[in-house]
Amino acid sequence: MSNYPDDCRYAKSHEWVRIEGEEATIGISDYAQKELGEIVFVDLPEVGQVFDAGDEFGTIESVKAVSELYMPVAGEILEHNTNVKEDPGAVNEDPHGEGWLLKMKVPSDADLALLMTAEAYEAYLKEEAKH
Repeated sequence: MSNYPDDCRYAKSHEWVRIEGEEATIGISDYAQKELGEIVFVDLPEVGQVFDAGDEFGTIESVKAVSELYMPVAGEILEHNTNVKEDPGAVNEDPHGEGWLLKMKVPSDADLALLMTAEAYEAYLKEEAKH
């Protein structure tokens, strides 16, 4: 069984996005949370901020490293997951579910064409592991 839900699209920077209507939910992939290790802090943007695809939108800190987070799609922040701010370990426990980071209003799904399907993302990870 795959650790990467088929209803998500994935960026090479290891964020995922799930689009439902005009709303997108964003988080980091199972691969990313495993690479980071125990997550201890998540810094997320304020509601109302607008980002383009590829913009840095925050940081995620583990006991091993601090990593930047990048927007997989353009849009306006509607909500951030207060649960992961209070309990960052939720990202480790359920990165594609309760460990989501942001919800956004997305004007179009045009950016999705630039992102990978779950199958393509898994192939990308296998290719990266060879290098």
